[in-house]
Amino acid sequence: MWRAVAVFRLVTLLYAGVLILRGYAGYAHPAGGVLVFAVMAGWSALTVVAYARTRTRWLVAADVALAVLVILSTRWIDTAAHIDQGAATLPVSWVAASVLACAVAGGPWAGLAGAAAVSAADLLERQALPQNTFNGIVLLLIAGVVGGHVVRLLLRAEATLDRAARIEAATAERERIARGIHDSVLQVLALVGARGQELGGAAAELGRLAGEQEKALRALVAGAPAYDGGQVDLRTLLEPLAGERITVSCPANAVPLPAATAKALGAAAGEALDNVRRHAGPDARAWILLEDDGGTVTVSVRDDGAGFAADRLAQAVQAGRLGVAQSIVGRMREVGGEADVVSTPGRGTEVELRVPRH
Repeated sequence: MWRAVAVFRLVTLLYAGVLILRGYAGYAHPAGGVLVFAVMAGWSALTVVAYARTRTRWLVAADVALAVLVILSTRWIDTAAHIDQGAATLPVSWVAASVLACAVAGGPWAGLAGAAAVSAADLLERQALPQNTFNGIVLLLIAGVVGGHVVRLLLRAEATLDRAARIEAATAERERIARGIHDSVLQVLALVGARGQELGGAAAELGRLAGEQEKALRALVAGAPAYDGGQVDLRTLLEPLAGERITVSCPANAVPLPAATAKALGAAAGEALDNVRRHAGPDARAWILLEDDGGTVTVSVRDDGAGFAADRLAQAVQAGRLGVAQSIVGRMREVGGEADVVSTPGRGTEVELRVPRH
């Protein structure tokens, strides 16, 4: 778009130069016409280079200001009779380049503001509103608004294409990793699970755990998280945690969250399940419930295991054991959320993770 503005500026500069050369002999101050064209040519060269490197608001404002001054200089250089007959201003359509620059830099409203400034200068120079001036003003306003709108559409399309390319690349990489895991880790876990069941005893428990990990890993590599504009569907991080003794319940609709927040919730829930496996007892079952009320997203991890005393977590922190404090509570605090752990000896434990959506 900036290259298009540069090309438009140079083409209209040549057009203005032809008109100035043709009307040179009839000007009240012919040397002024040459001076104005020299200023327009110098500014065109400057902006072509400057806009390729920086697009500050001050530069765009200076572009509009110079266009206004060049228009107003027409009344000093040209004759009053010539102007009253409806002659074009000295820069003619060259000033529209500054309006397009406003539109590209700031969108429809900036384009409209630039067109309004140039149109006001045109009215001051004319001191009247003939039909051709009115038509030119309308075209300037349309160019400013439509040009800004087109730029915004192009930016959105570019961002969408970029996200699609990143998702495609991530999906391809995930599929490559999934093939490698399928050919190595999953087969080993399946073999350990089968052999453990055959051997029985303590090996059977190891086989059962290997089987659960195999199922969780298969679910993880089968469904990639849904990324959309930096958002992750939290369900895709929690559902793979389901197993033989772990039930996961999620809403039917997607629960999108910023990637960092979703990963923190998923990791904290996984850590809570690890605590269930280590401390709740060999026969304990666990349930994960995901709730989204619009303002807050809540993940509850509950088990029916051995539980523990209410002051056990505080004693663990004092003793320097920071598993729950860091891996669960700390993770939630980092993303602006909070975690509550409630447990009763003999009645299991419940970990509630909450994050505000905004």
